[in-house]
Amino acid sequence: MEEKTICAISTPLGNSAISIIRMSGKDSLKIAEKYFSSKSLNYKKIEERKMYLGAFKAEGISEKCLFVYFRAPYSYTGEDVVEFQIHGGEYLAKKILEILAKNCSLALPGEFTKRAFFNGKISLDEAEGVIDIINAETQAELSSAYNLSSGKFNREISAFQKSLTEVLAKIEVALDYPEHDEELITTKEAQKVLLEIGDKLEQIIENSSSGQKLKSGVNIAICGSPNVGKSSLLNALLGRERAIVSSVAGTTRDTISETIVHNGIKFNLTDTAGIRSEGDEIEKIGIERAKKEIENSDLTLFVVDLTREMTEEEKALLKELDKEKTIVVLNKKDLAAERKLSGYTCVSISAKREENISKLLNLIYEKTIANKIDLSKIVLTNMRHITILKEAKKLVDKTLQTLDSMSLDVVAFEIKRVWNELGKITGETETEEIIDEIFSKFCLGK
Repeated sequence: MEEKTICAISTPLGNSAISIIRMSGKDSLKIAEKYFSSKSLNYKKIEERKMYLGAFKAEGISEKCLFVYFRAPYSYTGEDVVEFQIHGGEYLAKKILEILAKNCSLALPGEFTKRAFFNGKISLDEAEGVIDIINAETQAELSSAYNLSSGKFNREISAFQKSLTEVLAKIEVALDYPEHDEELITTKEAQKVLLEIGDKLEQIIENSSSGQKLKSGVNIAICGSPNVGKSSLLNALLGRERAIVSSVAGTTRDTISETIVHNGIKFNLTDTAGIRSEGDEIEKIGIERAKKEIENSDLTLFVVDLTREMTEEEKALLKELDKEKTIVVLNKKDLAAERKLSGYTCVSISAKREENISKLLNLIYEKTIANKIDLSKIVLTNMRHITILKEAKKLVDKTLQTLDSMSLDVVAFEIKRVWNELGKITGETETEEIIDEIFSKFCLGK
């Protein structure tokens, strides 16, 4: 790792109560001493992790601020780190950064966390958890990010690697001392370990198969015939008037998309044009878009008007939908008796009066998340991690299939391949290009 000292503003630019400016590197304290002074601070006897109230003075700046020092290796980056907490003026923060940058280098995006990784403070997957925490928009995203940043996933991967290492060590002994004739025993031990790891990998992959929904949200299409209350339902789910509601058929001619959060999960709602065989050219375009939304959705809310019988056209459309990915929403329960459709998940509501909307939301959650993702276990939302685990699982399965016909040295080679693949997650065996790409997604000052 380079020894140059770096600096950056670690808080968003703009007027605010506080701005934080951070330096990391061997010269951090020396640079700070040039500009910051306090009656209670003796740099030769400085106390680590203690806030000092003093003044930053240079080039017309005389800023009353707080200063704290973290001595290596007991800092975020593993290097000497200092931070200034100043008043949150944009010009002031830029000016102080400009002064510090005359003595050190401006940090690149994610460079502080990158140094933490290279200095062994965190693994690569934990670093990715940090960026996920910053970007989290819901409780589910945050929980998943905490699992990464806290090292929970890392400990699981490290346990796999430890088991593989122990088997490799036994294989090496068997190869070095063939007279003991322990090849069969060692092969059986390798088989046992690979089977256990394969099962656990499968569990994580399976539980994470819908993990992207925690990050991108669940896509839900609201569809049905004209005038059944689709736009009213969208407004009721949002808790505000977003779509135009009218008794005129074909009012919604294009898709309208909005996002809500329920039980910590994002639901991406799309109100679509009423599907019917009639309509002008513009309405037909809207209907085609509605059908595409249904195809691409994770769940469809098929809205039916309880005040009348379903038309043949509605029945035909409903038959085309996947029952497992459909909730039939029987609207206008305030005007008609409730009924159900056999074989379908149904819920009766009044979009106009916002009755049973919470019940519908809970049903959506159960249908898309509760029965598909176990949030108490590791749920991966990072496609890099999922891809690596799938590749590791392929290697495990391939090795198990041909294990009986392999010589012990080939078994060792295949086990090392699994170990190296898993090492891409922690960063032990990942390429420099991938590592650089990951940290380039971080914000400045982190």
